Amino acid sequence: MSNRLEGRRVIVTDATQYSGPAIVELFREEGAEVIAANDDLSVVNAAEDLVRSVGRVDILIANLAVPFEFGPAVDRNDEEMARTMEAIYYPLHRLVRAVLPQMLERKSGKIVVTGSASALRGRSGGVALYAAARGAQLAYMRNVALEVAPHVNINATAQTYVDNPTYFPPEYQQTDDFRSRLAECPAGRLATMRECAQTVLFLAGPESNFFYGQTIPFAGGWTV
Repeated sequence: MSNRLEGRRVIVTDATQYSGPAIVELFREEGAEVIAANDDLSVVNAAEDLVRSVGRVDILIANLAVPFEFGPAVDRNDEEMARTMEAIYYPLHRLVRAVLPQMLERKSGKIVVTGSASALRGRSGGVALYAAARGAQLAYMRNVALEVAPHVNINATAQTYVDNPTYFPPEYQQTDDFRSRLAECPAGRLATMRECAQTVLFLAGPESNFFYGQTIPFAGGWTV
């Protein structure tokens, strides 16, 4: 432990999903005061209410997740499209909009989007709507990052093949579909959530002060 986040107040959203549990644990080990939020951020004004209730926010970890079922795009209806965007993309803008004024006033702050490698490489299997929402996150992140540089650092990870409760639960890891997917990963294994959290920590800490609008793939070589 290096206490690199000593004195920093951090919001981690969807703290029990995706890579949230490991991010919360690691950031606390590094000295941060972590607000582990599990608010339903698809609700209008929920993001603003969360930031208002926390007060000072030095670091925002926009860890947004939504379960989904695989299925071809031709079978996905408008309700599923809206559900995915409302869980993954819309809350990101609302969170950023809520937290940026104070960061810009202080001329200091970090925002990290825990995105998905599905936005970086196409794949079969029926993930088009999910990947589109993840792609929207990354496009949004890149553009806002340039609006607020150099005072605020906004960057993202793009993960897959991470052992997490949302997208790679234990029961899924016992299926033929999982084994087929894993065969496509050069690393030949799932990463631990802690390994992924360490990449998020890099983007939240002082080592990334020269990073603006960057996406770091965390995918065991799958995006190469």
